[in-house]
Amino acid sequence: MFTFACASIEGLTLNQKRETLKALREAIKQDVASRKFARLVNSEAKAQARADKVAASIARAEARLQKLLAKQVGAVGSKALKANRKPSKVVTYGAEANEIAAAIMAKKQSA
Repeated sequence: MFTFACASIEGLTLNQKRETLKALREAIKQDVASRKFARLVNSEAKAQARADKVAASIARAEARLQKLLAKQVGAVGSKALKANRKPSKVVTYGAEANEIAAAIMAKKQSA
């Protein structure tokens, strides 16, 4: 930053005042240019960070898609998932059920 040669500009000659003014203008010009460059660098860094986030998000989504596609064997959907499940234990309502029902009914009548 520019500093004055003396405490006040009253003691300066006209040429010294002109030189001081010229130096101040140049310092201001350089300050403005450096701030503009810093803003430009900052905005480019932010844009790059956004692009990196988008690329990472796309990569994660593609990985999830590949994982889901790897699980997929044949038909897709709720009916296919039901068909591919392990069958449950078979429940019979035959002679065994009749014997059990008869025993229960006999207990009810005796009570």
